[in-house]
Amino acid sequence: MLAMKIGMMSAWNLDAGPSLHAELIGREWVRMGHNLSVYSFLPSDFHGTTFVGRDEPYVSRCFRTRKGLDPRPILKSHLDVFVVQDLGMLPKDELGKIFHHIKNKAKTVNIIHDAELSSEASFYQFDWDAMVCFDERYRSFLREVFPEEKIRIIPYPCRAVSKGDKKEARRKLGLSLDERILLIFGQHVKDDLELLPTISTLGKRYHILLLVVSIHSPSQIAALNVEVEIRSEAPEIAVLYDYLHAADALILHRKAERKAVVSSTAYQCLGSGCPIIAYDSPFFDTFKDEILKYRTSDEFEANLVEAFEEGEKFKTTVRAAEEYAQKNSAEKIAAKYIELFEELQN
Repeated sequence: MLAMKIGMMSAWNLDAGPSLHAELIGREWVRMGHNLSVYSFLPSDFHGTTFVGRDEPYVSRCFRTRKGLDPRPILKSHLDVFVVQDLGMLPKDELGKIFHHIKNKAKTVNIIHDAELSSEASFYQFDWDAMVCFDERYRSFLREVFPEEKIRIIPYPCRAVSKGDKKEARRKLGLSLDERILLIFGQHVKDDLELLPTISTLGKRYHILLLVVSIHSPSQIAALNVEVEIRSEAPEIAVLYDYLHAADALILHRKAERKAVVSSTAYQCLGSGCPIIAYDSPFFDTFKDEILKYRTSDEFEANLVEAFEEGEKFKTTVRAAEEYAQKNSAEKIAAKYIELFEELQN
C-alpha cells in the first residue's frame, strides 16, 4: 500500500463529536504511514467548548466557524484526497470559491454529521466524489437529494479497548476504594443531573459517590444520601480513561428529537470496561447489549444495581461492549476509509 497524502478540514483536539471522529481516524492514518494535513478552526473561534489536547505538527488553524477562511494552507498542499467533517459548521461559501482548485488535484469526500438534510443552500454547491455516513438512518435522507452511488456507510469508530484496574485508578485519582462511583462528565452534565433523585433513593442502600468531571458543572450540587464530588476539568483521553477505570458506571442521559444522531461519548468510552448506562434514545440506536438502556426511573435504578452487583446482565454488557469496540476499532474504520480513497483513485 502506497502512502497517501490526505487533507482533512475538521474540528481537531476539541470536545466535539466531529473532532473525536477526525482524531480517531486521522491519527490511525498517520500510524499507517500516510501523510496527513489537518485544517481546523482558529483558537479564537472554534467549534466546541474547550480544547482537550495539543496540536500535532500537521495541524494548521486557518478558518472560523462558518466564515473566514485562509485558503493558503489548503491550496499549497499536494493532496490525493481532501476530506471534510461536519460541513455545516465550516465556512462553506469560502470553501466553495477554491473547491475547483481542490478537485483538480484531489478526490473529495464529505463525512456527514448532520441529523437531517441541511436547510442552507450553500451546503449543496459541492460535487463530492463520495459522501460517507455512519448508518442507514443517515443514508435514508441523503438519498433523497444525492446520487446513491456516491453515498457510503462507514460506521463511527471506537477508541481501542483499554481496560484498567479499578483500585489502582482510584488511588491514582485520590478516590475512595470503598464507595460505588458513578461518573458523569462533559458538556451535558445538567442533563445527567435529572437522575439525581433516583440516585439519591438508591443511596439509602449503597454508599455512592457521584463524580462530576466537567468545566460545565454547577459549582454546587445538593443531593440526599449521596456524596458529590465536582472536578472542574476537561480531561485529555488518558486521564478520562483513568476516571472510567475508577468508576462503577458511566451515565449518559441524552434525549434526542431527531433520529439520525450518534453519541460520540459512547464510542469514545465503550472500550474502557466501564459499563455505560444510557437513556434509550436515538443517540444509542446502533447499540443493543453493549449498553444498559432505560426509559423509566425504575429501569435506571435496576441498571445501577446491576452495575453495582456485577450481575449477569452487567457481564453480558461489558463483554458485548468490548467485542463491539474491537469490531469497530479506529484502526479498522480508518482502513475502510483508505479502501474508499484507493477505490476513488482508480
